[in-house]
Amino acid sequence: MSRQESSAPERSLRTAVALALALVLAAPANAERADRDKPVNIESDRMDADDAHKSAVFEGRVVLTQGTLAIRADRLTITQDVEGFQSAVALGKPARFRQKREGVNEFIEGEALRIEYDGRADRVQLFKRARVRRDSGDDVRGNYISYDAKTEHFSVQSAADAPSEDADSRVRAVIMPKKKEAPAAGAPAPIRKAPPAKPVPREQ
Repeated sequence: MSRQESSAPERSLRTAVALALALVLAAPANAERADRDKPVNIESDRMDADDAHKSAVFEGRVVLTQGTLAIRADRLTITQDVEGFQSAVALGKPARFRQKREGVNEFIEGEALRIEYDGRADRVQLFKRARVRRDSGDDVRGNYISYDAKTEHFSVQSAADAPSEDADSRVRAVIMPKKKEAPAAGAPAPIRKAPPAKPVPREQ
């Protein structure tokens, strides 16, 4: 076996890992920034990488983690174009992701039968039985959910041809009221000024 042939699997593995790393580094702006400095771990039953076309396919109980980010899918395809932009397609029943939001003690979760990430547009799209929710209780469901990380704009659509009993037939949203900030534990209660004393009337 030639040296070139023996190094081919190693090159494919490096390509797959590099594409996965590039994908998570291009996560939306509101994601936990500290995750970008953590190692990327990928588990799957099978992996196929194409060096020439800069693509990698992971199949079978795929789990990708990096810091607080976790992606679970039946199949994960990652590609990179000639300009270096990454895109990914996760398929599952459903495919799921979970990640901590930057600067907030809160996680955001999403699921759909198909999840697509476009690195060039910095947009995440969820297709079929799509759902995005936060720990705060906010919950949005629909046939299609799109999130633009550049503008932080959400778009949710229902399936016009879905039967009325189908979960995708209508957009459903639960928006929780913002909680009022409670005073810090042990903080002294605010001092209220006493009203000025009324003058005592003199006896006649």
